Amino acid sequence: MTTTLKPIQTPRPVTPLGIAAQQLQKTVEMATEAQVPEALLTSLQNVHTLVSGLDPYIEVCSVPESPALTALAQKTAAEDWSQRFSDQETVRQLEQEMLSGHLEGQTLKLFVQMTQAERILEVGMFTGYSALAMAEALPDDGQLVACEVDEYVAKFAQDCFAASPHGAKIAVKVAPALQTLQQLAAEAQVFDLVFIDADKTEYIDYFKHILDQGLLKPGGLILVDNTLLQGQPYLPTEQRTANGEAIARFNRFVADDPRVDQVLLPVRDGLTIIRYNQ
Repeated sequence: MTTTLKPIQTPRPVTPLGIAAQQLQKTVEMATEAQVPEALLTSLQNVHTLVSGLDPYIEVCSVPESPALTALAQKTAAEDWSQRFSDQETVRQLEQEMLSGHLEGQTLKLFVQMTQAERILEVGMFTGYSALAMAEALPDDGQLVACEVDEYVAKFAQDCFAASPHGAKIAVKVAPALQTLQQLAAEAQVFDLVFIDADKTEYIDYFKHILDQGLLKPGGLILVDNTLLQGQPYLPTEQRTANGEAIARFNRFVADDPRVDQVLLPVRDGLTIIRYNQ
């Protein structure tokens, strides 16, 4: 009996740079068909080469991921996420593009190493790439608590963690993130570093809970993913989705909070680094 494997699909562009590269490719093709002046076509081709080559070059120049992270990414890409849905009330569809990936994973790992964090809180785990990347940088007695609302995804991630010697450092809490944050606060748990990558419409609530309930130590860091969200926060309002508007509000909210300092880095889909100064 022959088993037909589902082909692994190429991830669609979900970052400002990736989307720009795709649009430029289409523009080059249209310009070629329209037989525009050669100087204009050459200029467009040069811009496309410059934009499309940046991410691959950054990947090559960054430290490679571990075999366990490679395996996790490959397993995530092979899964048919079109058949899997998370929170049934919001019908949030899962997709492989939700994976943090090599560059962001190594960036998070480096922050853990630089800050010498021993306790990490992750709000939104998906298949666990970012959690495992950060866990690899924790000391042997360090711990990462990961919040994930979807039971299937949580089991998927835990199976991947079991294949890594660092997986035992990760404790997964399956429940809505705000519920888990309330539980952790009631237990007086405090973390050195927090990574947020969950429901974009609740980003402000996560941020407020973490600071107001004492979940982050003074001087600790909050790292927040998708704060450029495909460029939507800085595009005209009418071009934003609900998530794009939520991220725009979150970015303004953080910028106006006197308790923190922050910088937004154009890493992948935007990574904001927030330092709690209290």
